[in-house]
Amino acid sequence: MTRYFSDSPRDFLAVATPGAGKTTFALSVAAELLGRRMIDRVTIVAPTEHLKLQWAEAAGRAGIPIDPTYSAGQGKTSKEFVGIAVTYAGVAVNPLAMRIRTENFRTLVILDEVHHAGDALSWGEGVRESFEPATRRLALTGTPFRSDANPIPFVTYAPGADGIPRSAADYTYGYAEALRDHVVRPVLFMAYSGQMTWRTRAGDEIAAHLGEPLTKDLTAQALRTALDPNGSWIPSVLEAADRRLSEVRRSVPDAGGLVIATDQDSARAYAKTLRAITGEAATVVLSDEKAASKKIAAFADGESRWMVAVRMVSEGVDVPRLAVGVYATTTSTPLFFAQAVGRFVRARTRGETASVFLPSVPALLGFAAELEVARDHVLGRRIGDEDDIFAAEDALLARANQAEGAAEEEALGPWEALDSEARFDRVLFDGGEFGHEGEVRVGSEEEMDFLGIPGLLDATQMRDLLAQRQSERAKQQKAAAASSPRPAETVAAVSAHEQLAMLRRELNGLVAAWHHRTGQAHGAVHNRLRKECGGPAAAVATADQLRRRIDTLREWAARRSG
Repeated sequence: MTRYFSDSPRDFLAVATPGAGKTTFALSVAAELLGRRMIDRVTIVAPTEHLKLQWAEAAGRAGIPIDPTYSAGQGKTSKEFVGIAVTYAGVAVNPLAMRIRTENFRTLVILDEVHHAGDALSWGEGVRESFEPATRRLALTGTPFRSDANPIPFVTYAPGADGIPRSAADYTYGYAEALRDHVVRPVLFMAYSGQMTWRTRAGDEIAAHLGEPLTKDLTAQALRTALDPNGSWIPSVLEAADRRLSEVRRSVPDAGGLVIATDQDSARAYAKTLRAITGEAATVVLSDEKAASKKIAAFADGESRWMVAVRMVSEGVDVPRLAVGVYATTTSTPLFFAQAVGRFVRARTRGETASVFLPSVPALLGFAAELEVARDHVLGRRIGDEDDIFAAEDALLARANQAEGAAEEEALGPWEALDSEARFDRVLFDGGEFGHEGEVRVGSEEEMDFLGIPGLLDATQMRDLLAQRQSERAKQQKAAAASSPRPAETVAAVSAHEQLAMLRRELNGLVAAWHHRTGQAHGAVHNRLRKECGGPAAAVATADQLRRRIDTLREWAARRSG
């Protein structure tokens, strides 16, 4: 607020993490500008119909009456309103009518989640045409990056050190800052792997472990097998998430959970499974239902346990009591992931934590590990040469940015899920990884070491408790192994497998810690370690190669500390 009114800009871009108060800021600016008679009208542009209603209700509480039913062909609104709320799609329908309205009044335009203005060429052109004559434009976003190079209207792009234009925010308040100030909750990511079996279009049966190194197509098919409502993986994970929700509700009685599904059929099937688990009907929210907004509002104000949605609750929707989530969708872009996780981070009481359950898919685990990394919208990037260490990482990111849409799934051909089982894999928290050696069965005491963590802990307490439970269980496992000797060849085989898993987990944890200290990307750190120590990628490296990398990284840390 101080910066906005000291600079008094025509255009202002505020980038703030979900839950940080962008709506409150924008309406405070609007109220102040109206009070100073610097503007006459307010126009709010939101991504969805539901968010129009949410903005109108919030504005009403701030003393700014907004008409959320306005359409471009309507012309005038009631004199009781000082503003309107429209969608980006609605603006694109008749930008000339919106421009005339904007020209007739001194108008403040609030562009909520402004990155959506680049979703389609017609949307961007419509926004630019409609609001070019506006007196003031206030752009808001929690995710100022896009999966493409479409420029966002009224956003300033400045060249970086490499000469590539990047979005330049007037004010930025990221997740890391909000976490420090206790504005948002820390997020505990519960990752689940397991064995998947499916039949391809050629009739071949394929078995693979979710999370192991696979091609893009095989990873997509393994993920779809895990999320199949008729398999065992999704019911096991939903049951684990419900146990976590029960633990959280000991400290936060009205805590709720949200399952984000790929499609409507899956959403209904997941709701049926949740009813069997909990004995309570889940709220199902489908975007094409007229009552969707009312269902979300009723859930937000109630105390029921679960809501299941497709994309309706992925962005901007305010349900502060959501504390447990299940990421059960094949959509795997960094933008959608950040928006989805944003539904769970809004803090109400100090010490509240969020728990998000997700499949052990490399792309999703990478997004979870880099939740605190601020991103800007990059319009293009020069590739210097073949030795550019970021080239491979950029290519991976570009592939991850491609959502698994219906057309892409059709390209995979006929496919049939045959069987799936869930295994607890690991916990990701604050850049580190925590877990137990070997495979951890769903429903076991080892899994409950993490599911049973109290619902009210600050970030330091959470980190200490995760490390403590990991350490205590490791001691118990060693004691049990010592008291029950097995044949030498069996011990050797199991030990080698578990040892590699443990070393990879330790290396990944150290890489994450190095990333937090230096800002270097995880992929860049792994590449640097491979160049210095030799050997293949960590997923197929030997125990000795992994140990050399661990020791090297510790030497880097010691030199940096010294």
